[in-house]
Amino acid sequence: MLNQIYLAPMEGVLDHRLRGLLCAIGGIDQCVTEFIRITDKTYPKRVYEKIYPEMHSSSKTFNNTPVKPQILGDNPQAMAANALKLTQLGAKSIDINFGCPAKTVNNSGGGSVLLQFPDKLYAIVHEIRQALPEHITVTAKVRLGFKDDSLFMENVKAIESAGASELTIHARTKVQGYKPPAHYHKIAEINQHTNIKLIANGEMWSTQDIERAIKITGVTDIMLGRGALACPELALRAKGIQISPITWGHICLLLLYYAKNLETDCPEKYQHALLKQWLIYLRYQYGEAHLFFEEVKKLTSAKAIQCALYKTIRERAKPIEDNLSVGQLDLSDFYIELFN
Repeated sequence: MLNQIYLAPMEGVLDHRLRGLLCAIGGIDQCVTEFIRITDKTYPKRVYEKIYPEMHSSSKTFNNTPVKPQILGDNPQAMAANALKLTQLGAKSIDINFGCPAKTVNNSGGGSVLLQFPDKLYAIVHEIRQALPEHITVTAKVRLGFKDDSLFMENVKAIESAGASELTIHARTKVQGYKPPAHYHKIAEINQHTNIKLIANGEMWSTQDIERAIKITGVTDIMLGRGALACPELALRAKGIQISPITWGHICLLLLYYAKNLETDCPEKYQHALLKQWLIYLRYQYGEAHLFFEEVKKLTSAKAIQCALYKTIRERAKPIEDNLSVGQLDLSDFYIELFN
């Protein structure tokens, strides 16, 4: 039986605006920030704020979903010092990234490249655990391995024995990237030989995928990433929560709501790219998203994309007006503000 659903820390994609929006739609129990890259120094508050503004709202999104910051790096002492600083700024839990497959990250010694060195995993987790107050939880996210999964069990044991209380496992190696399938049977193997709480991650695009992952792994907590972006109400559906049908018109209204949120604190030059980025994922679920993406993909202005969204919403006004919610997010006031 499904227990909790976590929202993945997708670097460059799931910033505070979008994770807040997805959490407001409903079904997500916890979320993790994009990683904060740690070098050899302790950062000032303003550096953390860019990625983790929820520090100012009791580490919660605007609909009160808990948020924990994630850090990435290979220097145990610096990682611990920054983790401590984050808790002093309000973090109630610290997540450690041992899974990022990006070359730029791996080349600087962070992310999944560390999965080749169980002793380094232990040193980083242990140093952080020792530096933090006992009530602060330390968690981690890994892949099955770097080139292969030969060190998988050793890596998990190192992280567990160092003091982490939760471990999210993306069921692919770094080399496997994001290519199907996700190897859930590997998580099942670990589940038989560890006491640490496990969270399954990877290749969950539908409720059927989620049910399959739970059945094979034997764990009851999952993390959604690309699937939640493609189908914003997936977490609600996975929990069996009944919601009104969500049409392409509703998704356009949601995109426009996101576009308006971007205007509050995102530099204009980046806004159009972020909108297109979400559209790319929505194409997995909505056929109309393919056509709309082709229509706007060459636009370099968020305002121009907003105009295209306005047009689509007006064309589909009747079914949208019959239900002005996307999942548990009520967009009635936003709709009235736009068109009245």
